[in-house]
Amino acid sequence: MTGKTIMVVEDDPDDVELILRAFKEHKIPNEVVARDGAEALDYLFGTGRYAGRDTLAKPAVLLLDLKLPKVDGLEVLRRVRADERTKLLPVVIFTSSKEERDMTEGYKLGANSYVRKPVDFDQFSIAIRLLKKYWLILNELPFEGGTN
Repeated sequence: MTGKTIMVVEDDPDDVELILRAFKEHKIPNEVVARDGAEALDYLFGTGRYAGRDTLAKPAVLLLDLKLPKVDGLEVLRRVRADERTKLLPVVIFTSSKEERDMTEGYKLGANSYVRKPVDFDQFSIAIRLLKKYWLILNELPFEGGTN
């Protein structure tokens, strides 16, 4: 299902495991997990270890943590929005941060949504199910968003 995957950018192995477990439970196709901001940018722009990757194949949505090594989530968002190839890519900030400034800055930089990660797995699973329903089923993107 081209373009109907969620790219996860998350450095915490426990959160990655929870996300992937919830994806499996809700039958969400996922092909990409980036463990830091630099890896996410390499994937999206076809650089580094992803050199030569078809950058026209984009995820339907980017699920982005903020507190990342190498390049933080807000800087990833800034670069995604600054590039013609990815400026329309939906970005959901999915973080445990309760900092008002993180939320405000995320929206200023063009995040489409800001979701705090639930601590309880059942609530976490519900959040993932709702993200799937909205971003993979209900939401429509323009062709230049790269997901058609």
